[in-house]
Amino acid sequence: MKSKIACLLLGLFLAVPGLGKANMVPDTTGKQLEKPCDCESEETKHEHGMHRDWQAKMAERQKQLLSSVEKYTPDKKKEWEAVLKERNALRTKWMGPENAGKREQWKKEKMQKMTELKKQLDEGKITKEEFIKKVHGEKDMMKWKTFHDLSLAVEKNDSKKAAETLNQLLLQFKEHNAKLKEKLGE
Repeated sequence: MKSKIACLLLGLFLAVPGLGKANMVPDTTGKQLEKPCDCESEETKHEHGMHRDWQAKMAERQKQLLSSVEKYTPDKKKEWEAVLKERNALRTKWMGPENAGKREQWKKEKMQKMTELKKQLDEGKITKEEFIKKVHGEKDMMKWKTFHDLSLAVEKNDSKKAAETLNQLLLQFKEHNAKLKEKLGE
């Protein structure tokens, strides 16, 4: 009888992930104990979710962007550098401790809006498509599509399309900087 219970408990601990970790004390020091993710394949990147070192990823993306600018629109390189410098400064300022209250207020309003939309969805007042459109409506998803278009143009070595896409992306970056300035109250 005891061996059956022991086997049952062992099976339970092995079958339910995290059950054995239930009594562990969480890390409240703020230090990251895990090593950064060094995923290579697309499949493992999605498994891990967002990478821990997003700043390095963003720096690498900016470096690639500037190399494309240098190749396809060299006449706008200084303008790009200025926009990216302003973007980085605004992001640093937004994420700084002096703007923690503004960030929390923005997050609170965003969550309130999302809760209200979820309630409308559950009540049948809006469709799932409308819900998704309204939730993601504030985000400028065009920037990600433009990045994708730029990648395709660079891959195909289509100078005309790459230059056109870079100009479009520059306008989107300027608009984003203006929105950040507005949030910061500048």
